Amino acid sequence: MEKIKRFVDCYIPTETCNLRCHYCYITQKRKFNSKLVNFSHSPETIRAALSRERLGGVSLINLCAGGETLLSEELLKVTHALIDEGHYVMIVTNGTLCGRFDQIAEWGREVLSHLFFKFSFHFLELERLGMMDRFFENVQKMKDAGASFTVEITPSDELIPRIEDVKAVCMEKLGAFCHVTIARDDRTLGIDVLSDHDFETYKQIWGQFDSELFAYKSEIFHKKRNEFCYAGDWTTCLNLETGSLRQCYAGKELCNIYEDISAPIPFEAIGHGCPMPHCYNGHAFLALGVIPELEAPTYADLRNRVCKDGSEWLVPEMKAFMNTKVGESNCPYSHLKRMKIRAFREGSLLYRFKRKLTGKGR
Repeated sequence: MEKIKRFVDCYIPTETCNLRCHYCYITQKRKFNSKLVNFSHSPETIRAALSRERLGGVSLINLCAGGETLLSEELLKVTHALIDEGHYVMIVTNGTLCGRFDQIAEWGREVLSHLFFKFSFHFLELERLGMMDRFFENVQKMKDAGASFTVEITPSDELIPRIEDVKAVCMEKLGAFCHVTIARDDRTLGIDVLSDHDFETYKQIWGQFDSELFAYKSEIFHKKRNEFCYAGDWTTCLNLETGSLRQCYAGKELCNIYEDISAPIPFEAIGHGCPMPHCYNGHAFLALGVIPELEAPTYADLRNRVCKDGSEWLVPEMKAFMNTKVGESNCPYSHLKRMKIRAFREGSLLYRFKRKLTGKGR
């Protein structure tokens, strides 16, 4: 059975979309600019830069744009190339671009067994634009073609009066409730929940979907992580266009993957130095095992559903792969190596400056 060697979270710098959801972080920060990515590197180059040899083995690669990921037709060739390399690929999409799914459906079940879609279910926008049937038809098309998927809704306050409608359409079209994420306010320093309700009330309202994803995100949201974290080694964040590979969203840059494709990637764990207020996407990083001593469900647990007809959202190959954790394929650092990372961080000018300002240590 194949196990996850590394998780690479790829950002696609497309910052335009055919929807306008009020809770979207691109909308919040007024970053929509009609920018559609044109990759400056060929699919073959991207495949070589993210080869199994460079990553150390078969990896899980997430592709997500600032806007709608599948607006870029080039992304389909990149996706196919990464799957041909042996990796498992996830695509975040709003599920409305029928032509793209028609193309993907032609790839065949062997290829699609390594492909997973995170369908973002934007109920109010789909209803406003008359795209509800289109969305569910595309989900079914990918399921029938042999791909894995999950359907996930962002729990906004404006959607609360329509919760029963959401549940009804999900049971009718999917045979199961959609999963629920947490709406976050990226304009706040603490990356707070985007809601007028207090967090306990928010959890009570949206807990009725019995979503493992929502339950786990609720458990870890607002909790600062102080454990030794292997982000930067076992997981990384990549701008797929520029090639900038970082430890995590706020970690240091490790290298540019395109500068010397023959060179090994200098993976290095962030350790105890996470600067983020909390691991708001810990449903991926933590569930995949970036902090190995932390008890967490598997990523498959958080993404799968069993439908009323007995079918599942994850095909067997993807389910087995997502049930593994990165710690199963990587060796933990020695105590000496962990201490060196801490000593280097604490010796940095930035660390000393922050300590002087706050009067705090780590």
